[in-house]
Parts: sequence; C-alpha cells; structure tokens
Amino acid sequence: MPKSRPRAKPRDSARRGKKKVSVLTHKRVEYVDYKDVDLLRRFMSDRGKIRARRVTGNDEQQQRTVAQAIKNAREMALLPYANRVTTQRGAGRSGQRANGGPGRRADGPPPSPSLPPPPPPGSAEGSEGVEPPPASETAAPPEAVEQSEAPPPSVPPAPATDAQETQP
Repeated sequence: MPKSRPRAKPRDSARRGKKKVSVLTHKRVEYVDYKDVDLLRRFMSDRGKIRARRVTGNDEQQQRTVAQAIKNAREMALLPYANRVTTQRGAGRSGQRANGGPGRRADGPPPSPSLPPPPPPGSAEGSEGVEPPPASETAAPPEAVEQSEAPPPSVPPAPATDAQETQP
C-alpha cells in the first residue's frame, strides 16, 4: 500500500490578505462619467481590456457602471477598443525555437517571390519587350541645356502707333 500524502492544512481566512479598496470608494466618486478618461484608464489594462473586479477592488455595482462608462467612451472614440503592444519575440516557453525546433526559419536570405514584380504605374501594358534607351541618349538636365544654348536673339521694339503718341 503506497504512502498517503499528508493533507494540506486548511487555510485560515485571516491570512488571505487585505481586501483591495476601489479607487471609486477611496475618492468618493458617486457618478462614473464616460468623459472622465483619466479615471476610466485606471480600470483598463495596457491593451485596452477592462480589469477584473478582484484586481480593481470594485463591487458589483461599481464594476457595472465602470464597464458601461468605458463602453460609452469607446463608442465616442475617447478610449481605444484595443491598444497594439509590440514586443520582441523571445525563445518561447519550451525553448524549442531557440534550439532549432519547429517554427524556426533557416538562417539565410528571405524567400524570393515566385512571380515577377508588377510593372510600374503609368507604363503601357504592351511595352514589356521595349528596352529603355541607353544613358548617353537621355536628355541632359534643363540647367545644362540652357547654358549650352546660344542667347535668344533680341527683338526690336514694336513701332509706336498714333494713339500712343497723341496721349497727353
């Protein structure tokens, strides 16, 4: 017959710890307003989830009013529905990825795409076989063209008409 384990001692209710007091009770808040974003953020996690009663210390009625106020504030875009939290991925719990287990990609360059890249916007679809002209045949920048050209010929002024000469 195997040895029986000694039974665990029953926990004493006095050793449970001090009950958490709600912020609403501590600050004597009578009405939880959905526009009071600073107060509502205390009852939300960093990801935007509503915290549980055992974490915040709210009673049932307080938790209902806080939850309703948070939902109204989200609807009015005062609070986000979810915050994105970016973290670096570690080795994981079991460490399989760290030692080359499942889920680990081989070291080396990323996989190449199987299809060619799409043509740039604005190009004709039928110009796949047309090669671009060599660099020597391309036009020079506009500044270089202006400097290499001869100055424009001077235009003689137009002869004055009788109406322009007789004005006082």
